Amino acid sequence: MDTDTVRSPAADDSAGRRREQRGWYFYDWACSVYSTSVLTVFLGPYLTSVAEAAADADGFVHPLGVPVRAGSFFAYAVSLSVVVAVLVMPLVGAAADRTGRKKPLLAAAAYTGAAATAGMFFLDGDRYLLGGLLLVAANAAQSVAMMLYNSYLPQIAPPEERDAVSSRGWAFGYAAGALVLVANLVLYTGHESFGVSEGMAVRICLASAGLWWGAFALIPLRRLRDRRTLAREAALPGFRQLAATVRDMRRHPLTLAFLLAYLVYNDGIQTVISQASVYGSKELGLGQSTLIVAVLLVQVLAVAGALLLGRLARRYGAKRTILGSLVAWTLTLAAGYFLPAGAPGWFFVLAAGIGLVLGGSQALSRSLFSQLVPPGKEAEYFSAYEISDRGLSWLGPLLFGLTYQLTGSYRDAIVSLVGFFVLGFVLLARVPVRRAIADAGNPVPQRI
Repeated sequence: MDTDTVRSPAADDSAGRRREQRGWYFYDWACSVYSTSVLTVFLGPYLTSVAEAAADADGFVHPLGVPVRAGSFFAYAVSLSVVVAVLVMPLVGAAADRTGRKKPLLAAAAYTGAAATAGMFFLDGDRYLLGGLLLVAANAAQSVAMMLYNSYLPQIAPPEERDAVSSRGWAFGYAAGALVLVANLVLYTGHESFGVSEGMAVRICLASAGLWWGAFALIPLRRLRDRRTLAREAALPGFRQLAATVRDMRRHPLTLAFLLAYLVYNDGIQTVISQASVYGSKELGLGQSTLIVAVLLVQVLAVAGALLLGRLARRYGAKRTILGSLVAWTLTLAAGYFLPAGAPGWFFVLAAGIGLVLGGSQALSRSLFSQLVPPGKEAEYFSAYEISDRGLSWLGPLLFGLTYQLTGSYRDAIVSLVGFFVLGFVLLARVPVRRAIADAGNPVPQRI
């Protein structure tokens, strides 16, 4: 027998795992364009301008009769989208674990989000309510899809590979975001030569993110595999299922302690991501082209930062590396308060600091949490994780919006977020992650 042509079962398993991992990376490639082009760059300033066009003489819009300052509408819409996600994610996560059919649920969430994003092409004039509704649908669907996507990590990577696999996924996402932002920058800055207005250029950029998301989501949906389970229990409605998951987590208090720490510091991260362009546009007086270049800089450096922090985690452990990144987040955000208006150079320096820690802090948090999940409860626990990642991130945008509403200053709003990173650092430092992994019933890696 020709041994060169015979593959062992272990080799077949390894090849299949690598194929799934490569497919898994491509969901980050597909959906990160929404986070970058839509949520971070274009939608905040554009939806704010649409709301301002619909505002009364005092600068307020009145959705459902509630007076809202036009400058706060985007932040409030982000908060509402997260509340919707809180209701849906625990239900979907429990159903995914109990049926083993994650892939159809991932497809439904991904294409709901992609369709809502593509629909932003029709956001013009004073249609701020349409923009708010599409944002709520897209952001909630993105949260549900990311919960299902993250829950595949323990199934496609053994413990010793997870930091690297998670970091590569984030790097793929930031690379896609940078690539599409280059195209956005060309269209936006040269919109006159393309024969379109500035508003039309923004709407094309928004809609193209939805088309990109839907097209590349096909790759992970073809390569990822469902794992069947024998359990067929009925899932509970929204908050009841979340409460049941949290009750189960009480049997793993160290997992819950990590999740609490992550909830706090990631709330700050998500708010910076969603509100940075509003801060740059409205407080610093920077043009859309400057904001696109800054976010492009973040995307490029985030690829390097995710891979760099992944390497540091192999040497120093994921927990220490995350703690170091939180110190960097605190210093960077505090420096942002003092940025002079109309000075893009300093804004680029701030963007570089964010880029170097953004991808790595999120990638390592995801891989570290995957070590703390009891086997067989991946999607259910990652629904709680995603609520921490996006679901309870309504607190940061709400604080940002309220601070601006009360003070009229985006500088006060941005510096109000520092507390999330400081408190998150303190809470994470107190979690004994090695013992937490063992208590969850998982093998403890040599370095964590």
